[in-house]
Amino acid sequence: MPLDGKHALITGSSRGIGRGIALKLAEHRVGIAVHYYQNERAANDTLAEVRKRGSDGFVVQADVSRPDEIKQMFRKVQTQFKTLDVFVSNARPEVPAFFQAPLDITLAQWDTAFDSQAKAFLVGVREAIPLMSGGGRIIALTYAEGSRTGGLQPWVGMGSAKAALESLVRYFAVALAKRGITVNAISPGWTENSVLNTLPPQAQDLIRNWHVRGWTPMGRLGTPEDVGNVVTLFCSEQAGWITGQVIYADGGASLMNPEVPPEIQLG
Repeated sequence: MPLDGKHALITGSSRGIGRGIALKLAEHRVGIAVHYYQNERAANDTLAEVRKRGSDGFVVQADVSRPDEIKQMFRKVQTQFKTLDVFVSNARPEVPAFFQAPLDITLAQWDTAFDSQAKAFLVGVREAIPLMSGGGRIIALTYAEGSRTGGLQPWVGMGSAKAALESLVRYFAVALAKRGITVNAISPGWTENSVLNTLPPQAQDLIRNWHVRGWTPMGRLGTPEDVGNVVTLFCSEQAGWITGQVIYADGGASLMNPEVPPEIQLG
C-alpha cells in the first residue's frame, strides 16, 4: 500500500498502543509526529525506533485536554510537515484521573474524561482538516464495550466520553465525505502494554487467563502491533470507501455471549 512520504500525527504515541501505531506506519515510510504529554524520554525512544524503520519525524508535547495546546501542536505539525495525511486520536489520561463509579465520580474527573476524548477529538479534527487533502484519514481509538455496557462501574466517565467520541466519528464522517477524508474508530480488545499493565497484578492475571482460556476466540490478548496493523490498513487507498464505522480489533472477543460460559461457546 503506497504510504511512502505521507505524514501522520498520533496522539499518545510515546507508549503503548499509540507507539505500536507509530512504528507500524513508520515501516511504510510514513513521517511520524510523536506526541506525548509528560514522558519526553519515551517519546524520544519512539522517535528513535521510527528512524530505525527508515522513516523520520519529530516529537511534540501537548495536554490534549486543553484546546489551546492542541492548536499549538497542530501549528508545529504544519511547520514541520506542511501537510498532514493521517490523524490518530489515541491519547487518554492515566486511570486515576477518571476511574470512579457513577455515585462517586467528581465533576473534575468527569471533565477530564470528556475533555481528553470528545472535546480533544472535536478540536483536533477541526485543526487537522486544513492540513489535509483528499484521501486523508482520521482515526479515533475507542473502547466500544465500555461505551455501551455498564458493568465496570468506575469506567463511567471514560465510557461516556468514548460514546460521545464514537458519535462524533459518525458526524465528522458525513461532514468530510465530499472532501475524500474518511473518519473511523477502532476499538481494540484488552491489549498488552496498555491500560491493562496499569492494573493490579491480580486483576491483570484474571483478565489474561479469562481471555486465553476462550473469551478471546483467538486465545490471546492483542498487542500494540496488532492495532498498528489495523490502522495501517485503514490508511491505505483501498480503505477509502469505509467511513463512519467502529471497527472491533479484538481477536473475536466482542462476538462472545456474556450469558454463556466460553467453554460451551467454543465447543
